[in-house]
Amino acid sequence: MADISDSAARAARDLRVVFSRLRRRIREVARDADLSPSQESALTLTGKHGAATASALAAAEGVRPQSMATTLAALEKHGLVRRAPDPDDGRRQLVTLTDTGRARVEGNRQVREEWLARAFQDRYTEEERQTVLAALELLERLSRA
Repeated sequence: MADISDSAARAARDLRVVFSRLRRRIREVARDADLSPSQESALTLTGKHGAATASALAAAEGVRPQSMATTLAALEKHGLVRRAPDPDDGRRQLVTLTDTGRARVEGNRQVREEWLARAFQDRYTEEERQTVLAALELLERLSRA
């Protein structure tokens, strides 16, 4: 890292730490006592992907297909996901959210957004919020390919 400035290295390190803490805190806000963190994550992922196979969800989550199958079985037991034959390949099953699962994912998303908006409202001045918005515009460049 000889050609990386101290400020770039510090920004990278500090952003990673702050981002990890904030992500953890946001997840805690809407944590459901009856679901494990891996179940919550799989439920959210299923909502993002729409109809998907268990193996595709496992790959997206970075877990073994057997682990995802166990997680999906628990979510199915809670009535949050359903499995149906893939119309293109009857040997596979597609996993989708039930209406209850969709409502739960959307409710969790809303709770998290409201918590974050309230935190910005209560903990920061208008000038500080504008500074955060400006910094987010700069950080957006990191998310582009």
